[in-house]
Amino acid sequence: MTDDPTPGPGTDRPGVAPGFDRHMLEALVCPVTHGRLDYDAARQELVSTTAGLAFPIRAGIPIMLVGEARQIKAD
Repeated sequence: MTDDPTPGPGTDRPGVAPGFDRHMLEALVCPVTHGRLDYDAARQELVSTTAGLAFPIRAGIPIMLVGEARQIKAD
């Protein structure tokens, strides 16, 4: 057993879905553009502004299917 007080993946942290590790974001890319994704904690989505899509995070799992993504409006 360790005495490390740092919460691990899957713990309840404000703004992070249970089971979602924000460090995973560094490894994920948009399946359409292969570009960067931004994490929207309020909506629990990974957002590709280039593609205009927001991919949902459900139960801590990013759903990276274009058919499941929400279209976002470009400002």
